[in-house]
Amino acid sequence: MAGKDNNQKLNQCNILSAITANGIIDIDNVLETYMNNNKEQLLLKMHPYAITEPKSESGRWQTYYKDANGERKIIRTKTKDALLEKLIPIYFKESHLDKLIFSDLFLEWLEYKKTVTDSPNTIKRHKQHYKRYFEQSELHNMSVRRIDTLFLESECNRLVKEYSMSRKEWNNVKTILLGCFEYAVRKKYITVNPMNDVKILVKYRQVVKKTGKTETYNTEELEYLNKYLDTMYAETEDTVFLAVKINFLLGLRVGELVALKWEDCKEQSHIHIVREEVRNQETNRCEVVEHTKTNCDRYVPLVPKAISILEKIPKQGSYIFMRDGERITARQIAYVLEKYAERQGTATKSTHKMRKTYASMLNANGVPLDCIREMLGHSSLTTTLGYVYNPLTESETYNLITNAL
Repeated sequence: MAGKDNNQKLNQCNILSAITANGIIDIDNVLETYMNNNKEQLLLKMHPYAITEPKSESGRWQTYYKDANGERKIIRTKTKDALLEKLIPIYFKESHLDKLIFSDLFLEWLEYKKTVTDSPNTIKRHKQHYKRYFEQSELHNMSVRRIDTLFLESECNRLVKEYSMSRKEWNNVKTILLGCFEYAVRKKYITVNPMNDVKILVKYRQVVKKTGKTETYNTEELEYLNKYLDTMYAETEDTVFLAVKINFLLGLRVGELVALKWEDCKEQSHIHIVREEVRNQETNRCEVVEHTKTNCDRYVPLVPKAISILEKIPKQGSYIFMRDGERITARQIAYVLEKYAERQGTATKSTHKMRKTYASMLNANGVPLDCIREMLGHSSLTTTLGYVYNPLTESETYNLITNAL
């Protein structure tokens, strides 16, 4: 019988050796997990002195230990758990991972992010969010290994409530938490991402849905704006006015619009969107980068009206929209819309609302939503839906409803 037990143990040892050698399990992680989960039991076996309960309600738990010089010292605490917490560092050497706090993890994750993103603005935004929401929180100096789901859930709900965040604002902020803990899992600092099961139970700040009146140029407004752009181009021959005009037919991000080159429209029926202008928030300077916001190129159809506009533009350099030998910038496009609004005595509608007008006009005229998504360069239909409003005048809308009913 004893021989059978020995053979069984031998087989178990061989199996354990095999799966360890083949990387199926990491024996160091297993031992570390075991130590963490069984520290109290191991501690009580190693500790040579009695642990004494308090003799009264106001009394304290106490025990002794030997310091580095071999002298006996006393420890007193209010609870047994607190006493064990003080004994653990004496018997168990703290690893560097136990000392890793969340602020250090954030900085390490940020360095990693710099290697996988082309956008310094993203890095700056993460720094700003961390400083505002996490630097003064309990999380900042907390050991990464002591952060659990319940603590995180409480902290996340506190932030949403205290800062009255909308769902969108929270999604931006939680990117840091998701990213840091996913990085920690991949680095094997922790075994499970504690953000996986976090639930937001408080109410988000409700955001009033915007309307086409503020988010698009309706058909009547667009007619007046085009007349203004035609007049200004006739007077100045400044292609900035044609750039604004054509973007209602292309629906590009303004950074993509001003980065267009003649080589991008070799095909008569489409224009190739491959780059954009970005503002480096570290240096506050504009530069053209050879990728779009989503790092994906796309083709946008050139309708006859857009082709006729391109045919008016003289080729003065590699970029399509030039002024005095220099590339026109996104800021100069915005200035045209600002000056127009000033002349009209109305609120300025931003350059981004040209893009929303484009999407809304296509949708109002029956273009499939997925086609609009592709032309805008979105990866998700949900994003595209946020660009679709009613771009029609009240009378046009009324006529549509009348015809429908």
